[in-house]
Amino acid sequence: MRPEISLKSAELGVDISLFGAELRSLRTAPNMEWLWQGDPASWPRQAPVLFPVIGRCAGGGVRHRGRFYPIPLHGYAPESTFDIVAVADGACTLRLDPSEATRRVWPFELRLEVAFALDGPTLRQTASVTNLGGETAAAAFGFHPGFAWPTPSAPGAAQTDSIVLFEREETAPIRRLRDGLLGPEPFPNEIEGRTLRLSPELFTRDAMFFDRPASRSVWFGTPGAPGVEVEFPDCPQLGLWMRPGARFLCIEPWQGHDHPLGFDGDVLESPGMVRLEPGESFTRHLAITPGALMPA
Repeated sequence: MRPEISLKSAELGVDISLFGAELRSLRTAPNMEWLWQGDPASWPRQAPVLFPVIGRCAGGGVRHRGRFYPIPLHGYAPESTFDIVAVADGACTLRLDPSEATRRVWPFELRLEVAFALDGPTLRQTASVTNLGGETAAAAFGFHPGFAWPTPSAPGAAQTDSIVLFEREETAPIRRLRDGLLGPEPFPNEIEGRTLRLSPELFTRDAMFFDRPASRSVWFGTPGAPGVEVEFPDCPQLGLWMRPGARFLCIEPWQGHDHPLGFDGDVLESPGMVRLEPGESFTRHLAITPGALMPA
């Protein structure tokens, strides 16, 4: 059993693993579980944080100053054990500092802090990345929570009864993966106004990637029942993903994305990454409200 931190309030209960700073459980009274609980046959995780890359890198790694650094899918954070910085009433902060292991796969000295806080019916998650080194660095960061689909508030519903309701109308096309990397072709987004009617068939070509979403929040669930609201005020990209045959939907706000097909430049030139000067930081936020009513 990996060590976990549990936070509880009158409205929410969460469990957070030190391994990957991963949210493992998100419950509302009476002990209603909203988070996917994992299945080795489809996807064993619940909500990893993606850092310092999102998705796959061209050739399985990045290049910097003539050296190649092999880095796994979604970076090293999902497979790293974080240190506890602070645990308070309804809140905690975890930290991952550079180490010999990270230096083998990434050329920069980066600190990642992930904070969780219960705020009434909402779980707020904050990720901060700091360049501890003496040269310009690059990093991406992504949230990756997976929710039970159908939601626990509609246990008898079919998956095709569920929707994702966007904050605003979404007219821009989406992108898809090709040969494991981000393809250049645009695809229709299949959203009707603000409503994406869900079905597993949407994901037979892997994730749906919104590189220009107009919205900064979405609601997921079955109309007529409470659902999950996910807010991402400062994440410029959004991914939706599931594996057909499984019963989860990942709603993934990102800063960054997979390498584009054909990219072979220095990591500092990677599209979507944030460049940090020595001592500089960037922060991204996520808010999850389980049991939220469907917006008008």
